[in-house]
Amino acid sequence: MKKEIEQYGLYKPEFEKDSCGVGLIADLKAKPTNYIITSALTMLENMEHRGACGAEENTGDGAGILCKIPFELFSNISTIPAPHSYGVGMFFFPKDSAKKSFCNKFINKICLKNNFEIFHTRKVDVDNSMLGESAKATEPEMLQLFFKPIKPKPFFDLERQLYFLKTAIMKSIYFTNESLTDDFYIASLSSKTIVYKGQLMATQLRHYFKDLQNENFKSTMAIVHSRFSTNTVPKWKLAQPFRCIAHNGEINTIQGNINWWQAREKHMLKSDNYKDNWVNAFPVCDPYLSDSGNFDNVVDFLIRTTRSIPHAMMMMIPEAWQNNSKMPEYKRGFYEYHDAVLEPWDGPAAICFTDGNLVGATLDRNGLRPARYQVTSDGLLIVASEAGCLKIDQAKVISKGRLKPGKMLLADLNENRILSDNEIKEVICKRFPYNKWLNNFSKKIEAFQFKEKPFTKQQVGLSTRQIAFGMTLEDENLLLEAMAASGKEPIGSMGADIPLAVLSSLTQHIANYFKQQFAQVTNPPIDSLREKHFMSLSTTLGGTSRILKIDETEAKVLRIESPVLSSKEYFGLSNLKSRTFQAFVINATYDSQQDLESVIDQLCIDVQKSIELGNNLICISNTTVSKDKIPIPSLLVVGAVHHFLIASGDRKQVSLLIEAGDAWETQHFATLLSFGADAIYPSLTFETLTKLALEKGEDEQIFINKYCDAVDYGLLKIMSKLGVSTLSSYK
Repeated sequence: MKKEIEQYGLYKPEFEKDSCGVGLIADLKAKPTNYIITSALTMLENMEHRGACGAEENTGDGAGILCKIPFELFSNISTIPAPHSYGVGMFFFPKDSAKKSFCNKFINKICLKNNFEIFHTRKVDVDNSMLGESAKATEPEMLQLFFKPIKPKPFFDLERQLYFLKTAIMKSIYFTNESLTDDFYIASLSSKTIVYKGQLMATQLRHYFKDLQNENFKSTMAIVHSRFSTNTVPKWKLAQPFRCIAHNGEINTIQGNINWWQAREKHMLKSDNYKDNWVNAFPVCDPYLSDSGNFDNVVDFLIRTTRSIPHAMMMMIPEAWQNNSKMPEYKRGFYEYHDAVLEPWDGPAAICFTDGNLVGATLDRNGLRPARYQVTSDGLLIVASEAGCLKIDQAKVISKGRLKPGKMLLADLNENRILSDNEIKEVICKRFPYNKWLNNFSKKIEAFQFKEKPFTKQQVGLSTRQIAFGMTLEDENLLLEAMAASGKEPIGSMGADIPLAVLSSLTQHIANYFKQQFAQVTNPPIDSLREKHFMSLSTTLGGTSRILKIDETEAKVLRIESPVLSSKEYFGLSNLKSRTFQAFVINATYDSQQDLESVIDQLCIDVQKSIELGNNLICISNTTVSKDKIPIPSLLVVGAVHHFLIASGDRKQVSLLIEAGDAWETQHFATLLSFGADAIYPSLTFETLTKLALEKGEDEQIFINKYCDAVDYGLLKIMSKLGVSTLSSYK
């Protein structure tokens, strides 16, 4: 869980991604049976081709099952309390006796501190004779620890307290002895559910765990998963299901999601409003886990705080709502409100999930992973990556189909029924008055009657400033003129055979040191033209730092439909002084006699001081150049301020607007957004376009508008290559 992880060879933990087979089966009558377990394992075995193995044909990438605790199996324990009054943890221990003793010492210490005691320890019987050598070499010792509260308190939420216990144990052990991050792991700790998983093939799971062969192992539901790890190293702890979800797909925005989540944590740790138990669960995200593992950690956190599990899934994997004119207003209000609260975890996904009472499945906004379902007359719900993975008498099938993009299917085992996507979302979206809050507090930029920016004569002529920022005649005549004339980027060769910027003897734009990434694991890039309905450049400005509370505060945002601001918009925003939005402008230039690093450090401190005064729109400008003033590259200063504010816990309280003299290519805008900018005003580019329009006798506003369209179009192309659909996810 430390910030900097040592890598070895070409391996990097952040490359951990999954593409797998997933399925669930649930009995709507909520009667625990062994049939649910055996059927789930059969489904898993029939999806064996969706898993993977390495050079050893008997070493898999991972397989597992998540189900209800088999209380009947544990009933022979003499000290066992009543079901649901205790918790069961599936612990992976190192086989080294010294390390195991170290872990046990911390577990006992943390238990007492959290008002729990271990009343029974059960060794998990396994048969590893069918495993390959590499799986055996890292095989943990598995123990089930049984916990009960020492002194139950009024309104004691056992499931929530077990969550705190789990996070406290893992944090204590990982922070104290970092070498245990792969050797020690808690697969599950709950009073409702339990996970059996490992670095196994789908066909090995049933035979490896002897419990799964016991007829007394009964459950009302089960979720199974067969892992296909891509570009990664299989590990026992990375097998799925995790504690709440099983995920088939990839989260293409994972690095940004984790960074923004950490920014929220920094703010909550700093704020007096959050000095409660919730901050003890931080850090929620774990750099040693895969994308799916961190997704599960965030879901687990949200459902222990203020959200139900379908609510959490709707926040993290929202429907494509921005361009859907037919969406009901109550649902649009929910998604628009939460768009400012949490960035979508974007990428192809078919996810099965449960909190122990509710069990369901959902698809990503593009529907890039398959999920088929069947409902039978005897009360079975079956969802899987493929149809036909469990043999069912078709005479009993009363409904079947496939999940559609962004849709959800849910079974409530307490109410013994299935909830449709419309019913689930209507209940959740109407639980709070999101539309009322948005109507009262949220603003669209068009609602402000901003005045045109007054003309101010620059100290230095346009051509001199172009040279100062590195804009060439080629940029002006071949790039900007083409974008302004057609509303699209000029056509160029597909390959780029120019030397790397780091090898060039000429001064390079900082953006040239970065290359576009491509979605190149198991999912194709999105077609930004064909799937424009699912894509959006809309984003919000203002402070949105809170994640634990649901009220009108998070509706106090300003929405813009494109990150490229016009001169009127930027001038208006940079002078905005209202009850909700306060702007602060800072000059990002320096004298040649000054040290650049110390100037940037001071600039970051000045920004922090302005935030303490209540400003939440930070406008950074590097355009006031002169013979004595040198511009700080916009990418450098934005990145520095962004990361400084993350470290100080202030980043989610503000938005960063940049008036950049060095942004004209789509690559420049994309890198600025990637390094923390929320909106960009390319003032020098607009001035150059005005000059071009006058020279050609064209309308300057049409020229600028078409250029902005070209930038928007280029940003969508870059996002689509990554498999990302929304700007809020891309940033």
